[in-house]
Amino acid sequence: MPTASVGFFPLDEELRLCEGRCSEGLAQQVVWLSGLLPFKEAEAVLKRIGGLHVSDSSIWRRTQDWAGRLEAEIEVERVRANAVPGRYESPQLVEPGKRMGASMDGAMLNLREEGWKEFKVGAVFELEMRATKDDRTGEMVDMAHAVNNTYAAYLGSPEPFGQLLWSEAQRRGWEHAAETQVVGDGAAWIWNLTQAHFPYSLQVVDWYHAMDHLALAARLYKGDGTPAAKHWLKTRETTLYQGRADRIAAELTRAAADPERAAHSEDLIRAANYFKHNQHRMYYLQMREDEWIIGSGMVESAAKQFKARLTGPGMRWSRSGAENLLLIRALVLSDRFDSLWAQATNPPPN
Repeated sequence: MPTASVGFFPLDEELRLCEGRCSEGLAQQVVWLSGLLPFKEAEAVLKRIGGLHVSDSSIWRRTQDWAGRLEAEIEVERVRANAVPGRYESPQLVEPGKRMGASMDGAMLNLREEGWKEFKVGAVFELEMRATKDDRTGEMVDMAHAVNNTYAAYLGSPEPFGQLLWSEAQRRGWEHAAETQVVGDGAAWIWNLTQAHFPYSLQVVDWYHAMDHLALAARLYKGDGTPAAKHWLKTRETTLYQGRADRIAAELTRAAADPERAAHSEDLIRAANYFKHNQHRMYYLQMREDEWIIGSGMVESAAKQFKARLTGPGMRWSRSGAENLLLIRALVLSDRFDSLWAQATNPPPN
């Protein structure tokens, strides 16, 4: 006699799944799964794989309930990491050869009654050298790569996010790294946070964002789609890579003063200032030779992973719901969910 569906409901009752409380063990799996999949899809996975009948609304409730406990543990870490005085002190034990990095970016999600709002994502990583094909030359060379990435995410103003990212970096042993770097896209808030929380790290403007700005400058200076613009972009790419952003800034400043380009004068000045103000973050050839990363792909990829969970078709969130899920998503992607859950459910004795 077929028994495929027999026994599921007694199990539901044993685990207290139907409409009331669920066991702590099952709650852990439910909340973890909510960090990976939309609630309705999580419901289907639990039913098909585990034979467990947990509604999407129940999954949502468990997620909201338990996110607060996890957030409390994160808050303890944040406060400890950002304690004053001595928030950042020179490490007593530097691990020779240990190199680490951090990167920051912003992305958008849709909030009910508020519309699209930016959330901030940060990645903390270790650097590892690997043989890689150089996009510029086509040759196989040793290049730095970001490995063992972990993440922080925050919906709100930059400073609390900076504290969260610094807390994650400290947890990872940032202060014991021999050398560190921060990679960003040139946004002012990124470098403000870098100065506040990572003041001794090498600063790098992501190469691809710098090239986007250079391509815009070419269109403004030489005309959109013209052979002259293409030629200028190709030659100045080499100039930029060699660390001479100052030359590009000077050339664009002169172009802005040309009466023939008066229509683009303000835009050319903005382009010039971008390269002028970020020159010290644009020594790309030297950085590559010194085995640093010059691209922010690790955090851009992270932002896409957060968006995949929070910006699907028709998704709109309450602010608290989005904050809770950003936290859980960060823990899942960082492979840290289970360890923090254990902290939250088994506090140390007083």
